[in-house]
Amino acid sequence: MRTTDGWRATGPTELRRVRLERRDLRPDDIAVRVDYCGVCHSDLHALGTHDRHAEAPLVPGHEFTGVVAGTGSEVTAFSVGDRVAVGNIVDSCGECAMCEAGQENFCRSFPTLTYGGTDRRDGSTTLGGYSREYVVRDAFAHPLPAGLDPAAAAPLMCAGVTVWEPLRSLGVGPGSRVAVAGLGGLGHLAVKMAVALGATTTVISRTQDKHDDARELGAHDLIASTDPRQMAAARDTFDVLIDTVSAPHDLAPYLKLVAMDGTLSLLGYLGPVAVETTDLLIGRKKLGSAGSGGRPATAEMLRFCADHSITADVEILPSSQVNTALDRLRRNDVRYRFVLDMSDLD
Repeated sequence: MRTTDGWRATGPTELRRVRLERRDLRPDDIAVRVDYCGVCHSDLHALGTHDRHAEAPLVPGHEFTGVVAGTGSEVTAFSVGDRVAVGNIVDSCGECAMCEAGQENFCRSFPTLTYGGTDRRDGSTTLGGYSREYVVRDAFAHPLPAGLDPAAAAPLMCAGVTVWEPLRSLGVGPGSRVAVAGLGGLGHLAVKMAVALGATTTVISRTQDKHDDARELGAHDLIASTDPRQMAAARDTFDVLIDTVSAPHDLAPYLKLVAMDGTLSLLGYLGPVAVETTDLLIGRKKLGSAGSGGRPATAEMLRFCADHSITADVEILPSSQVNTALDRLRRNDVRYRFVLDMSDLD
């Protein structure tokens, strides 16, 4: 077994540095020296629900960039020293209709997650990117395009592809009218991508406090969701509304903003929702969602971001401050994504 250092959960609010084991390289594996790993709201959820007495450890982290440190005997796509990026999926069955369509994120037998998943070959629990090394199938690693800063690119592998998937599948482009509800880790990337795709893009936030931030990201306008006049004036306006709000909330006000035959795409809150059928009926409106992305979409997203100089706005902390990052994330005290510098694990 290979060994490395990483950060393991010792409770719902704390991680501790420990020695981790990684598998020896299989023929189609690469070893990645993890340089930067994003901190995702999913990590908070995993920590909050993890049983610290469970036999399988929890090591979060599923959006990271680094450098190839070793290759299996059959690997031809990567060489030692190559820059790579890895997201929240590290394997799938490869045989179901979803996998054959390039949507490994929807694998019928469930994809193998970067952490907290079950390895399809040996049944072990996957341990995530809050570590100095990760071993992954070469097919689920992506070349990191030249020109993308590795720290600011790390969140593209989860937050980025999560918003890219609906923007592309819903045909956003020049002439499209897009709204983004919530200006956090997901929302700020949705704004950048929608603008780069050519859409007239509006941010929806509770107040006008983030107006200047929205403009800096390229948005054309901001609507305060607490202002009835602004909301009424925007009724039936947007072809696509990307909802990144992570807390439970009423969808009716947002559905009223969607244009005829438009779509409200829920990305932030993934729990149960209540919808009045008439809010969909009037205007033939659609309610959808998306999650992560398959390998083709992820590769396309990285190329697009490189071409348009899109990365996340990040605050970089040494990995020794992971507990501080998680605590501040719980309080939404970040603009817009924390990234851990893993070099202090050397």
